[in-house]
Amino acid sequence: MENELLLLLSFVVIYGGALLAYRLFGTHGLYAVNALATVVANIEVLIVINAFGMEQTLGNVLFAVTFLITDILSENEGKKAARNAVFVGILASVLFLLISQSWLLYHVADSDWAMPAFQTLFSNTPRMLFASLSVYAVSQIFDVWLYHAWWKLTEQKSGDSRRFLWLRNNGSTLVSQLVNTILFNLIAFWGTYDTATLVSIIAAGYVVYIFTSLLDTPAVYIARKMKERGKIPSAVE
Repeated sequence: MENELLLLLSFVVIYGGALLAYRLFGTHGLYAVNALATVVANIEVLIVINAFGMEQTLGNVLFAVTFLITDILSENEGKKAARNAVFVGILASVLFLLISQSWLLYHVADSDWAMPAFQTLFSNTPRMLFASLSVYAVSQIFDVWLYHAWWKLTEQKSGDSRRFLWLRNNGSTLVSQLVNTILFNLIAFWGTYDTATLVSIIAAGYVVYIFTSLLDTPAVYIARKMKERGKIPSAVE
């Protein structure tokens, strides 16, 4: 159960960290967490573990928090702010790709011990980041669009813009994360793992996303309550 406990702990820390960043720094805090998550998730995803009876890659919780962030921004700050978070994540990934690949071009000193590990780790990073960049852009922009499409529909049906937050949150996230899971794993791991393992990774990843999506709904409600109570700093503070 050690892996399961670590995953649950990472969920609490990462989602709690996103809410804390929003409380302390407003939209800028969420942009920072989003940039960090998109970069670190592409390193974590290289690690395959067994947890909850399934073979899966790490990085699922970090990828999931980016959907939480765009949903919070969509709900509280508007569509433009949510799309800006997506663009910040893309920029962070591009910069990390350029920087990490430049490390491998250096001629190291005889006393160096780190470069072999860096070469092993970051030789696969370009493919991971290409998969992440392309799929992240598609799935996140789609998620923002679908969130507001659900919002418009529920407001028309109920006449109340505040109602059905749980529906627009889960209705957008569950669909966009399915798109994300399938496309990312096919681009990133096709030819790396056999078909059975790849299918298992996709299925396990989406099961984790279902879990994180359902549990991020309370986080969105908490974020909205903080915004309504004036607890979130403005962008100029």
